[in-house]
This record gives sequence, C-alpha cells and structure tokens, in this order.
Amino acid sequence: MKIVILDGFTENPGDLSWEGFEKLGSVTVYDRTAKEDIIARIGDAQIVVTNKVPLDAVTLEACPSIKYIGVLATGFNVVDTVTAKEKGIVVTNIPTYGTAAVAQFAMALLLEICHRVGHHNKTVHEGRWSSCPDFCYWDYPLIELAGKTIGIIGFGRIGQSVAKLAMAFGMPVLAYDAFPNKSLESDMCRYVDMETLLANSDVISLHAPLTPETQGLVNKKTISRMKDGVIILNNSRGPLIVEQDLREALLSGKVYAAGLDVVSSEPIKADNPLLGLDNCIITPHISWAPKESRQRLMDIAVSNLKSFLEGNPTNVVNG
Repeated sequence: MKIVILDGFTENPGDLSWEGFEKLGSVTVYDRTAKEDIIARIGDAQIVVTNKVPLDAVTLEACPSIKYIGVLATGFNVVDTVTAKEKGIVVTNIPTYGTAAVAQFAMALLLEICHRVGHHNKTVHEGRWSSCPDFCYWDYPLIELAGKTIGIIGFGRIGQSVAKLAMAFGMPVLAYDAFPNKSLESDMCRYVDMETLLANSDVISLHAPLTPETQGLVNKKTISRMKDGVIILNNSRGPLIVEQDLREALLSGKVYAAGLDVVSSEPIKADNPLLGLDNCIITPHISWAPKESRQRLMDIAVSNLKSFLEGNPTNVVNG
C-alpha cells in the first residue's frame, strides 16, 4: 500500500512521528508540494494525505489509483469531494482534534488586547523600566474582563469551550447558534438572537463554520449595530469578516480592537487592509498548532486510515 503525504510540514515540522502511517504502508512524506508537482508525486499511490494541497477533478482524473484521501484538518474544501465520490474515493477529515487549543487561543488574543503583554515586555527589555521615574507604567488602557459580556457566534464544541473560559473570568455569555441547545443555558450563559448579541456584547468571538450564510458576517452593517468600542475576535474562518469594513471601524474607533488568527486569504497578502493597524493583532493561523493538538490530529488521521483499510471508514465527508 503506497501512502503519499503531500504537505506534512505544518502538521509535523519534526517534533512528531509518522510511525503510525508507516505501520500501514510504504510512506513518502513531502514537506510541501507545488501545484505543478501534485500529480507526479501522487503517481500510483492508493492513499493520499493532504492538509492544504488541492486535489481537484483534474488531479483525481489523472491519478486513477487513488482509493482514499485523508485530510489533515477539519475543513476539507481542498478536495473535490463530488468527483471523489463519483470515483469511489473515500475522503475523511479530522473533526474534533483542536477544541481546547483553539478556545485557549481565542482567550490569548483577548488577553493580549486587554494587557498588551508583548509590547510591555519589549519595552522592559529595551531598558525603559530601569530608567522610569515611577514604579510602573502602561502604554495602552488596561482592561478588566470581569463583568464584560462576551457574545459567541457559533456555539458548537469550540464556542462552548470559549464560554467556559470566559465565564471563569467572570464574563456573562450571550450565545448565537443555528441549532441552540437550551440545556447549556445558565445564570451566566444564555442564547439570544443575533441582534441582541450584536447590541449587547463588549467582546464578540466568532466560532461559526464558513457557509454562504456566514461569509461576510462581520460587515459595515453588522458592525454599526455593535456597541461602540467593541472587541472582535476571530480564530475560526477568515472570510467571516469583510476586512475593509473592519479596517474602517478600527480606524474610527467603533471597534476598539480586533484579535485575528485567520484572514481572508492565507498566507496573508501584503496588501491586506488590516495590516499596519496598531489595534489589530494578527497571528499566522496557529490556534490549532500546540504539539498536543497536532499529536491528537496525527492519531486520528492514522485511526481514520486504519478504519478504512479494515473496511469500516470513519469521519467520512463524502459518504
């Protein structure tokens, strides 16, 4: 059984092992694969593993040996699943590996906005504190979270985990989800409609999937219905935000700050309108990437393939 891993570097830059896959077949691992090399690298392999390398209809037509595609991520839009199904190719994903890590990172973005730890650490190492006439200083308003309301759009596993962390800081939670689970409500957490969430949240955290209904969810119109000075967090999907509209709101002060781990096009383009704004913190899509989370992803990916080889595929997205 030939197994080709097309872009293994982000999942395993050297601190994990491909041993689980190696027990299931002959494995070739590429750190990255350019578009023009995809077909040649797949060759006659039966098993293809990808993270962000696209597998479109042309590729699937050119590689008739493929029986299984394992996506090393939750999102699987890089694969033409319709064509794969027509050809009898099973496609699987990794649905739940990073819940704790992503929720933790959402709070890290929020805490950085509230305290600017990175900035103040830098000034101390540059010598500013040692020459300061006062025993302390701060360059940005410091924000206490207790009593601030957080609105969470998308209240699945990750949204619920963010809510638990936020409530630990004393933040009341307003939740919006297309499929509310009323058993999750409490004195500190309740479901509301979108209008109520937008109007009453001090912080809005996005944890919704990218669908035609959610694309561009944060835009000029919805921002206008938010509180003045709202904080916006997004470490789910970049296209949930109309970036030019967010830029204008950040510049005007309507939005106090934004913390983003995702943008509309990744890697970020040099002309992205959110670059260069002091009140917009952007990180390079790393919410998912703690070693523990990546190990969990690896284990599930191996389990998915093993289940397929045993004739009982799991986490199939094109069944």
